[in-house]
Amino acid sequence: MNRTGSVPLIQSTLLKDEPGLIHGFTSREGGVSEGFLSSLNLSFTRGDKEENVRENFRRLGETIGLSPDRFVLTDQTHTTNIRLVTEKDAGKGVTKPLDYHDVDGLITNQPRLVLSVFVADCLPVLLYDRGHHAIAALHSGWRGTIGRISGKALTLMGENFHTDPGDVRAVIGPSICPDCYEVSQELADRFSKEFRSPSILRPGRIMENGSGWHFYLNLWEAVRETLLDAGVAENHIDILGLCTMEHADRLFSHRATGGKRGNMAGLIALRS
Repeated sequence: MNRTGSVPLIQSTLLKDEPGLIHGFTSREGGVSEGFLSSLNLSFTRGDKEENVRENFRRLGETIGLSPDRFVLTDQTHTTNIRLVTEKDAGKGVTKPLDYHDVDGLITNQPRLVLSVFVADCLPVLLYDRGHHAIAALHSGWRGTIGRISGKALTLMGENFHTDPGDVRAVIGPSICPDCYEVSQELADRFSKEFRSPSILRPGRIMENGSGWHFYLNLWEAVRETLLDAGVAENHIDILGLCTMEHADRLFSHRATGGKRGNMAGLIALRS
């Protein structure tokens, strides 16, 4: 965890030395929220005081060197919808109201816009096209993952920015790990039909009512397979491997807290 100001940011070695890029993943640390939202809650919809969330964004902006009116937020509803962000979107969700809905991913090639997605077990995925200086931030829960939101983002980046997946660096941030993410047999069957890798699923335990098995689902591997299928090089994919559920003392986890939690952010911006 790298401290670049009052808010500690978790960063990828794959991206942290890129001179034209700002990126990072927040933790629970560095804010003013209290109780189960302590301390860096970045959601206006989890029961926090609005002034606390705004102060948290102010501190985060100060840390990365861009003010809250440069952030662009999603409206996450577990879709694979992705918005092309322009300068007109600056501040939406923080200093301006959102005028779009059902958006779980953002792409842009415009400088000094902080693309932001929010998680508390789901996967935050960041993409950086070094060749054409374009970026994406994606919220990839199980629905977004099985819908291959990462692959759709790369397609849209190709259409809009001429992105070649071979030039892309991809990072999967803190999220629930394959040793903690237990799912039903029905969901396991859906993933087994969509993905090839045998490491995506492993048997867990028999359900209490005897109706079937629980399985452990590896969303990290499913997203990695999606990125590889889209043309991203294996050595250009960084899975941070930090589990939100195992580290719920310093990361927000929906499962670990039964939903009593705040939101962390995955964020990425072009410097110029």
